[in-house]
Amino acid sequence: QPQLVESGGGLVQVGGSLRLSCAASGFILDYYAIGWFRQAPGKEREGVSCISSSGGSTNYADSVKGRFTISRDNAKNTMYLQMNSLKPEDTAVYYCAASRFPCQVSKSGYGMDYWGKGTLVTVSS
Repeated sequence: QPQLVESGGGLVQVGGSLRLSCAASGFILDYYAIGWFRQAPGKEREGVSCISSSGGSTNYADSVKGRFTISRDNAKNTMYLQMNSLKPEDTAVYYCAASRFPCQVSKSGYGMDYWGKGTLVTVSS
């Protein structure tokens, strides 16, 4: 069974940092583009960041540019989202997803093949 499992979420104060991890199993992550998406209560899912299968191309939502960094370690079958300078509006359930096709932040995750169950990030003062 192809699986993605997120970890690293939690409660953090404004301006703090968190590093989310997404571990893949049951499929070869090397061949997949990976994306991070988030959904806040009462809001629609939105794209946060995407990275190509090789890691050579990345894209970010305007709201997180300069603060978040997406990366992947294909040898470990794992991808990451480093989140710095966190703001209250970053509060959401964060999901990782994989796709055989290019990932587009603007698509908000539609078309992604595999999804994790999410990890909650709460930013407060």
